[in-house]
Amino acid sequence: MNKIKQGKVPYHIAIIMDGNRRWAHCQGLSLLEGHKRGANVLKEICKGAVEAAVKILTVYAFSLENWRRSIQEIRYLLYMFRHFAIKEREELLQAGIRIKVIGKLEKIPLVVRKALEDTETITSKNSKLLLNLAINYGSRVEILDATRKIAEEVKRGSLMLEQINEHLFSSYLYTASLPDPDLLIRTSGEMRLSNFLLWQCAYTEFWFTPKYWPEFSREDFYKAILDFQRRERRFGGGRVT
Repeated sequence: MNKIKQGKVPYHIAIIMDGNRRWAHCQGLSLLEGHKRGANVLKEICKGAVEAAVKILTVYAFSLENWRRSIQEIRYLLYMFRHFAIKEREELLQAGIRIKVIGKLEKIPLVVRKALEDTETITSKNSKLLLNLAINYGSRVEILDATRKIAEEVKRGSLMLEQINEHLFSSYLYTASLPDPDLLIRTSGEMRLSNFLLWQCAYTEFWFTPKYWPEFSREDFYKAILDFQRRERRFGGGRVT
């Protein structure tokens, strides 16, 4: 931690929490146990983010493609979101963590959505860490939604074509008003974005680990930050000679 605090800490970290099901299979456990363990790891990483003074953590909790899974697994994941929103409120408040949910929330069952929205409201004044839960999220749909909103405003005459630029477009995304991720972490050994924050990660640094998400530790999280601090970010400008 002393080493981390001597360098530039990434303000915004995104995480693709991959490998719950494969970890459970390797351990001879049910898929549900894998997701339960994964939820506990997320709580631990949130504590690590607060300790390291990371300000925003955006995690891929449930993708649009996840609806293809079994009904039992989907129901359990939705139950976990509601359980997390209700049972962890007091701890979130004490830890100074604010919750925000991004994605196509209108398709989430009302009882789950209400619990998440209530927790958003209750934690809205916390300032140590913003935890973005990407639920029923897909980046291509996010970009299409932003494009439609801009097109509607142009059609109404409230927006001119000449006004459209990268900054304006970003303001129509689900992550509007938030800086792009400095660092993206993906577990399980896969090396792809899987339709997560495609626009926002244009200049994000990536860090991959073969560990499944339930194996990921606070120490691994700190290693990712230390590796980030050793890199030279040029944002497409090339190396200075």
